Amino acid sequence: MLGCAQTGTGKTAAFLLPVIQHLTVDATRGKPVVRALVLTPTRELAAQIGDSFDEYNRFLDLRHQVIYGGVSQRPQVSALRRGVDVLIATPGRLLDLFGQGYIDFSDVEFFVLDEADRMLDMGFIRDIRRILDLLPDDRQNLLFSATMPKQIVGLAGAFLTDPVRVEVDPQSTTVERIEQHVMYVARANKRRLLCHILSNEDVESAIVFTRTKHGANRVVKELDRAGLQAAAIHGNKSQGARQRALAGFKSGDVRVLVATDIASRGIDVAGVSHVVNYDLPNVSESYVHRIGRTGRAGLEGIAIAFCDETEAGYLRDIERLTGKPMHVISDHEWHYPEAMIVPAPTKSKGGGRNQGRRGGGGGQHRRRSNRRR
Repeated sequence: MLGCAQTGTGKTAAFLLPVIQHLTVDATRGKPVVRALVLTPTRELAAQIGDSFDEYNRFLDLRHQVIYGGVSQRPQVSALRRGVDVLIATPGRLLDLFGQGYIDFSDVEFFVLDEADRMLDMGFIRDIRRILDLLPDDRQNLLFSATMPKQIVGLAGAFLTDPVRVEVDPQSTTVERIEQHVMYVARANKRRLLCHILSNEDVESAIVFTRTKHGANRVVKELDRAGLQAAAIHGNKSQGARQRALAGFKSGDVRVLVATDIASRGIDVAGVSHVVNYDLPNVSESYVHRIGRTGRAGLEGIAIAFCDETEAGYLRDIERLTGKPMHVISDHEWHYPEAMIVPAPTKSKGGGRNQGRRGGGGGQHRRRSNRRR
């Protein structure tokens, strides 16, 4: 099965509920064995899927385990030894524990590859192919993705056989209930503008996206100085710190979560009223996933994009992808019309086009595999 739907439309329930149903009807006796494997790109998304499993399995007796890196493997190994029906994992820790002999894939009946496009962006393609080689041939494969670029179509063709394709909405479209605005601002004034926006009581809870980890930390410090409680979540944070930040945001103790793209997928936090793109992403599809943190489950949301003098090219790419221009908010103290100008193209050293955009260290580098199945 190949499922393509925008973020926030219920893909997790779409694969977990049928898997739980099948495993419950055809229950095994004795010690549980891994019969379903869900592979996901980030620790946060793995934990989120695990929480959903707990909810759906509340009155059943199926066992599951979430495994990912950044934490001690001992509790994960203990659970595997006791036996689990469903394994939810990130690729690195999964292969690590398999290499140590703690995981047996021989009884896997269902393999779910979730957020496949994000997997590709994060360079997991080789790990995915290694895992596919370890699974039994007789299984059902399910691939879910918010977007369907050519690379994902190619990956799907490598292990899906005559798949049923379910497409909820056109690829890369944004949720209709989200109001999308852009504010042109000089780079030096972004922090002042952000503090001004977040000081408004109408902003009940907000996720602020930066392009880099250091940028996220700087924004949190600036918000703290302004008396606005915020927490950062990014790849340099320990898993414990990331979980505490997310838990505080979900409980309402922390009103603002500042994140890199690690949080743009799969984090389902109820009631996020605003998403602020402090830095515009240099990959247009990431914008769609970022703003999808609001406007979830039928609720309305507001997305505000800051565009400085280096980012007009990014904005144009995003508007081409979404198919409509953003509404410009100019009645603020730091409005900067010069930021609307797209820099002229220049030749890079490699001869490719470079539209004067600064990646800021946040570009998504993809590792390519020469292996062929």
